[in-house]
Amino acid sequence: MEKKGVILMQRYELGRLLGQGTFAKVYHGRKLSSGQSVAIKVIDKEKILKVGMIDQIKREISVMRLVRHPNIVQLYEVMASKSKIYFVMECVKGGELFNKIAKGKLKEDCARKYFQQLIGAVDFCHSRGVYHRDLKPENLLLDENGNLKVSDFGLSALTESQRHDGLLHTTCGTPAYVAPEIINKKGYDGAKADIWSCGVILFVLMAGYLPFHDPNLMEMYRKISKGEFKYPQWFPSDVKKLLSKVLAPNPSTRITIAKLMENSWFKKGFKPIEAKPQQEEVGSKAPLDIQRAFTSDSDGTSEKNDKVGNSMKPTCMNAFDIISLSAGFDLSGLFEKEKDQKAESRFTTQKSASTIVSKLEEIAEGQSFKVEKKDGLVKLQGSKEGRKGQLAIDAEIFEVTPAFYIVEMKKTAGDTMEYKKFCNQELRPSLKDIVWTWQGTESTDQTQQQLEPQQQQTQEREQPH
Repeated sequence: MEKKGVILMQRYELGRLLGQGTFAKVYHGRKLSSGQSVAIKVIDKEKILKVGMIDQIKREISVMRLVRHPNIVQLYEVMASKSKIYFVMECVKGGELFNKIAKGKLKEDCARKYFQQLIGAVDFCHSRGVYHRDLKPENLLLDENGNLKVSDFGLSALTESQRHDGLLHTTCGTPAYVAPEIINKKGYDGAKADIWSCGVILFVLMAGYLPFHDPNLMEMYRKISKGEFKYPQWFPSDVKKLLSKVLAPNPSTRITIAKLMENSWFKKGFKPIEAKPQQEEVGSKAPLDIQRAFTSDSDGTSEKNDKVGNSMKPTCMNAFDIISLSAGFDLSGLFEKEKDQKAESRFTTQKSASTIVSKLEEIAEGQSFKVEKKDGLVKLQGSKEGRKGQLAIDAEIFEVTPAFYIVEMKKTAGDTMEYKKFCNQELRPSLKDIVWTWQGTESTDQTQQQLEPQQQQTQEREQPH
C-alpha cells in the first residue's frame, strides 16, 4: 500500500491521494531532482493481468506518448515495480471542466474558448491516428491558467485498430455523449464519433445541461439515434447552425473538423497552437519501457504474467451491446439501405468460458474442423469442400456477468444452407447441456428478462468516470 511521503524509484515523493478507480489510484507527487509537481497513477499489476487489461494499458501509454500537445495531459514517464505500474503525468491543478459547468452554463466567449481548445487537441489526436472515444467534461481538465487539457485515453483507439472495412467496432464511451453509429454496432469512423461528442460538450457548455437525456436509457438512445433535442432560447443562431451540422445523426453528413474550423463562429478569436515535436511514430509495438512494465523479476513474475496474458479471455459485454440485443431496438435502418442478411445466431449460458470453449472444441473434433482461439473468439474452419467452399464459423464469447455469458455464432465462409444444416443437426444438439436458451426460441423473452437487470451493472463496470 502506498503511503504519503514514500519515495518511488529514488525519483519521486508520493503525496496525497487525488482519486481512485477499480484498478488504479492517482496521487500528487514531487520530482526530487527539481521539486516539480506531478500526478502519479499507480496501477495494480496483478488486477489488470487477471482481467486481461494488459493490452489496454499498453495502448494507453503508447497513445499518450504520441499526443504531446499543450491541450492534452502529458505523460512524462512509465515506471514499474514487481506489483505496480506507475504513470508519471503532468499535474493539472484546476480540476475538471465538469465542476465548472455544474455551477451553471458558461458565457458564450468562455464556452467558445474551451471548445476551440478541445477541437484543436482532438484534431491533433486525429492527425496522429488516435481516436479518444470517451470525450466528456469529466475527462477535460483545467490548468491554473484556465486552459483546457484532454485526459483519460483509456478507451482510445489507434488507426491500426480498424478492421479491413476501415472502421472501428468496439462499442464504448459514456452513454449521453456517444454517437448514434456506435450504438448501431455496425462499425464507425473514430474521427466522426469524436466530433459528435465534441458537439454534445459544446451544447453542455452553453446550456448547462445535456441535449440527450432521459431516465430511461433506451429512450435516451432513441433520441440520440434520431438527433432529437431542443435548443434553449438563449442560444445564438450561428451556434444552432453549427450544432445542427455537428450533431447530424448520419455520420456521412456530419461536419468534419476541417470544415468546423472554417466556421465563422468558431474562428472568432481562435489562436491555433503548435504542438510539441514528436519523438515516436504510431506502431503496433509498445516502447521498451512499456514492455518491461509487464515482464519482470527474479520472483518469477514474468512467467506468471505470460500464463495469464495468453489465457482465453471472453469479451466483456457492456450496456451498448446488451441494449442492441433488445427487441425493437435495431438502428441499422438509419444507416443502411438494406439490412445485411447474415447467417448468425446466439445462445446464452451460465457455464464458464472454458467450458464453452471445450464444448466447441469437442464438436469441432467430431466434424473434422480446425480450431483457432484468441481473446474470446473461437474460429471453426471446416475441412470438407461444400457448394461454396469450406464452411467457416466464428463463435464469439461475451461475458455479461461472471456467471452469465452470451455466445454469438456467425458463418464467415461457405454455404448458408450447409451452415443451417450443421447448426440444426450437429451444433444445437451437441450444445444442449450448456445452453440456457437460443435466440428465436420460446425462451427469448426469458433471456431478455435476464439481460435487462444486468444493463446498469455492466454499464457501470465498463464506463470509466
